Amino acid sequence: MERVELAAALRSALGTDHEIAKHVAGDCGVFLKDPQWGLAELDQMRAIVPPAPAPSGPLGWLMIPSGGTGGRLKFARHDQFTLESAVRGFCTHFGVGRVNSVGVLPLHHVSGLVAWTRCAVTGGRYVDWEWKKLEAGIFPSLPRGWNSISLVPTQLQRLLINAAAIGWLRQLDAVFVGGGAPWDSLLDSAAAAHLPVSVGYGMTETAAMACGQRPEEFLAGDRSSGSPLPHIRLSITADGVAVLAGESIFRGYYPAQAGTVRERSFVTDDFARIDESNRVYLMGRRDAVIITGGKKVDPTEVEAVVRAAHLFSDLAVVGLPDSEWGQVVALCYPATDPQPTDEALAAACASVANFKRPRRVIAINAWPRTAQGKVSRATLAELVSSGSGVPPLQRA
Repeated sequence: MERVELAAALRSALGTDHEIAKHVAGDCGVFLKDPQWGLAELDQMRAIVPPAPAPSGPLGWLMIPSGGTGGRLKFARHDQFTLESAVRGFCTHFGVGRVNSVGVLPLHHVSGLVAWTRCAVTGGRYVDWEWKKLEAGIFPSLPRGWNSISLVPTQLQRLLINAAAIGWLRQLDAVFVGGGAPWDSLLDSAAAAHLPVSVGYGMTETAAMACGQRPEEFLAGDRSSGSPLPHIRLSITADGVAVLAGESIFRGYYPAQAGTVRERSFVTDDFARIDESNRVYLMGRRDAVIITGGKKVDPTEVEAVVRAAHLFSDLAVVGLPDSEWGQVVALCYPATDPQPTDEALAAACASVANFKRPRRVIAINAWPRTAQGKVSRATLAELVSSGSGVPPLQRA
């Protein structure tokens, strides 16, 4: 496909009545927008994207929202070349020529977008399906050929409690799981159900999957993030940080910067190691970003909006392990402060997207500080069990 053809096809998909139509588009390119953003995210977008954005040129016409390496809104610039490179590497890695995908992730999510792109580039069929239908046990018919679905770990967790969903997932050739690290018990349950899972590692900046398991490797007991795809070169710095290079790497954040080099590299915020079989194991993040339900949350952003409400003398937001969401956003505060009402907390967090709002609010008896007077997030996470609990905010 020529570049204009892929751009036109994407614009056509965005122009349907599906919720993915919530985007900003112009002749200079396409800016994807999450319809769940709150006022804080919309303000960030307006600060990045002027009313009449300057043309991005022939490279990087597709602006995909990303938390970047810090969790705050950025737009990663992609185009025909980066997306097609990702598709070619994917097809070679999995040994497939035509890709059919069932799409339950929105097109403003890079995993949903690239699932659609694989079908568009290879001539396969993209089955647009509502997640709530799938969760309720209403399944689409699968076209002939090689079929896949992309899920975040929380979605897989919910499907595993439904015997009918397990049966439907077994018909697929691959169930891709990404958008956050799946937990061991989830993978064990998926393996026990004989699902063709493929754990992957990638991000908006890499056009989704950069490393991936083959389903047969997962079912044989592999619990890594797979090996790098053919179009990706992965290296590890002296301090253990993963660096990704290759043709699918984004062209920088919007607005466009000088230079149009096709071969680029991206330093991630993930610690990783590679074993003798070229399998990649993620060892955690070097920043404080929380990944809940496949979405990134910058704890400092949540802290800022809550601090503005003057409810606490001090506070800190941390990510806590959770069997359903991977991590949940937790707000900690000194136990000497008065306990706030749920209404006050909800009002304080109203300007940020729902997935960023604290699900646990915990009073800490011994408020931990470093020698420099800063709050220690790591110590807070360890002390959660010793704090007196406060009822969590309810999910909207």
